Amino acid sequence: MGKFKIAHTMIRVLDLDHSLEFYKEALGFEEVKRRDEPKYEFTLVFLGDGSPNCHQLELTYNYGQGVPYDLGTAYGHLAVVVDDLETAHADHKAKGYNPTEPKGLSGDGKPRYYFITDPDGYKIEIIRN
Repeated sequence: MGKFKIAHTMIRVLDLDHSLEFYKEALGFEEVKRRDEPKYEFTLVFLGDGSPNCHQLELTYNYGQGVPYDLGTAYGHLAVVVDDLETAHADHKAKGYNPTEPKGLSGDGKPRYYFITDPDGYKIEIIRN
């Protein structure tokens, strides 16, 4: 059997432009590629962190979706790492993303992560690198 590498994670979004703005502004993601399929009534936009061969986030926009998606109970969160947790937290707070307070699990009292929420309600964990 060959070696497997994770390629992307897909989430459905209600307002593609709003979601693109969020992921670019809040996390610095860049559009890697886009695929418009008017015949099948959807657009796919792949976002990455700028590094070569990075794991990508696929935003799927289905034409005519008039109501928010039900995220259900199976989805947990998307996680990203950042070198400077405190600066990222302050920036997210200043931009109105309502981050949770940073928390830690290691017992040393040092904050390790916090969460923000995207326009569709998906939770994003920001983790100290």
